[in-house]
Amino acid sequence: MTDPANYRPASGTIPTQPGVYRFIDADDQVIYVGKAKNLRARLTSYFGNPDGLHFRTQLMVRTAARVEWNVVQNEFEALQLEYTFIKKYDPKFNVIFRDDKSYPWLAITWSDEYPRVFVGRGAKRKGWRYFGPYPVAWAVREKVDLLLRAFPMRSCRDAVFRSAERSGRPCLLGQIGKCSAPCVGWVDAAKHRAIVTDFASYISGHSERLVRQLNTEMRAAAAAEEFERAAKLRDALSALARISEHNAIVLPDNVFVDCVALAESDLEVAVCVFHIRGGQVAGQRSWVADRADDASVAELTESFLLQLYAATDTNVEIPSEVLVPAAPPECEALQELLAEVRGTKVRVRVPQRGDKHTLLDTVAKNAAEVLARHQLRRASDLFSRGTGMAELQQALGLSEVPLRIECYDISHLQGTEVVGSMVVFEDGAPRKSEYRRFVIKSFEGANDTLAMDEVLRRRFRRLLDDRTAMSAAAVEAAEDGSTLIDQTNGAPRRFIYAPQLVVVDGGLPQVHAAQAVLDDLGISEVALLGLAKRLEEVWVPGEQFPIILPRTSEGLYLLQRLRDEAHRFAITHHRNRRSRAMVESMLDDVPGLGEVRRKTLLGAFGSLAKLRKASAADIAALPGFGAQTATAVKLAVSATSSSPSLNTATGEVHLGADEVT
Repeated sequence: MTDPANYRPASGTIPTQPGVYRFIDADDQVIYVGKAKNLRARLTSYFGNPDGLHFRTQLMVRTAARVEWNVVQNEFEALQLEYTFIKKYDPKFNVIFRDDKSYPWLAITWSDEYPRVFVGRGAKRKGWRYFGPYPVAWAVREKVDLLLRAFPMRSCRDAVFRSAERSGRPCLLGQIGKCSAPCVGWVDAAKHRAIVTDFASYISGHSERLVRQLNTEMRAAAAAEEFERAAKLRDALSALARISEHNAIVLPDNVFVDCVALAESDLEVAVCVFHIRGGQVAGQRSWVADRADDASVAELTESFLLQLYAATDTNVEIPSEVLVPAAPPECEALQELLAEVRGTKVRVRVPQRGDKHTLLDTVAKNAAEVLARHQLRRASDLFSRGTGMAELQQALGLSEVPLRIECYDISHLQGTEVVGSMVVFEDGAPRKSEYRRFVIKSFEGANDTLAMDEVLRRRFRRLLDDRTAMSAAAVEAAEDGSTLIDQTNGAPRRFIYAPQLVVVDGGLPQVHAAQAVLDDLGISEVALLGLAKRLEEVWVPGEQFPIILPRTSEGLYLLQRLRDEAHRFAITHHRNRRSRAMVESMLDDVPGLGEVRRKTLLGAFGSLAKLRKASAADIAALPGFGAQTATAVKLAVSATSSSPSLNTATGEVHLGADEVT
């Protein structure tokens, strides 16, 4: 590692114009490329207080041996030069969206006398036409198999083609009508080229024109009593119809767009792209990358688009329109750059309504699924979980690995229906049977520290009570485990196990409140920390400054999973209670509905959403209910129901009465 002070340029020597800068290591390798509207302001920020830098940025600055820059005239030139440098140097400290697998493409050997179609991967060859990429190979092979019934072009290898040419007998594909058999002269080169052109035209998205053309030819053949040819055309149309069933048309036939959506967490970002060609999803790809900093969705989108299209000659063609979730900071410059690479105008925009907006929502759901699957694979990795617990032991100076960790969170809506949650991870994995919910009873209002105090007191007082109720000698003597059962109610003693580590959602105030509870109850063997969400700072009692774990740390990832699970568990409980309270308030004015029948109703349906879905007959079937009372209940819960609406002038979404914005 180098000291940044050794190569820091004098502030006065750095220009204030727009430009592109490069950090270079001792081996003359470019490790980071960035752009700035003001080079001096941006570069100076790298050499300030290192504690204020993102961990990955700190590592980059310490790895570099020098920094160089190029001044440009405007933001467009800066973006263009950054694009060129990323493509040329592939710098390792830029956010690199790595594809987790090789995607297949569909190739037509266009430069051959008798072009062939096949599915392949890897490097591409000049003079051939490529389509895709596609998400899975079997899907594109199935599509080709159906298309060959409509457009019987050659699909065999050169060796098979030459063998048939020598023998004068077509292969099986020719005999079953999936090849026009140019190898034995059934069609000449010109006729075969026409079939190939129609095949490529259909793949490119011009499906409706070809269907109309085949329909016209079939009717003309039938009118001319060429029934055999008409039957072949009918079969071709049937094959195309089956393809249309497999590929839902999401946009008009003449639309060629790429739709990009992101899903982000504190450590990683996933991107999903749908390639729409001729109104159909011609291909889909996904990437997952480690977050290098706290860049916004707009900045991540710009970075991704540069990388996606940086190798256009080998990967992806640039469409005329790119749909994104947020407009890139230098949107106009990016459009100019992509248009220059493509040769025609390119539009990058955020759809606000209509089919394209719906499509973007679909892609966003796919991106969220990609991120969830990636996190699930990481969470299920025993090595990663063990590493995470070991890193926490080292960072906190614990005497043993925290095999049992409990995390607590508070949830409320402006001080109403205040609840708490406790989630338990054992060996780095959730132990859902140990989860607990708490209803705050001692006060009303939005005071998270008082709520945390009550939750922890109840949990650890129960721990002490259970310990008192069962002596160590009794535990050793009871081989049947009866001491683990509360003899007063027959329930298992769930709180007898003390955690090695307690995590609270919040910063120093929540940590102090939690530590006060542990001190007051005389519990000293439990370690404590708080995880502040904004900067993912780890606060521990008695320390003035937080512990900053690296963003790539498995320990930090484990803490984030704990915090997110506690938050999910708490907010689910809060919403359920709020829904029940809302139902009760709605039922106050229903005539003839007393306390007993109200409890019956809530016990049967539980939430406002379920009650609204229930019919009057379902309600009338409950004990003590009649048709008249059921109708009154149905009217009461339906009167406040409203569907989500969109204000097209402001773009705001107005939700129903049972939703929270």
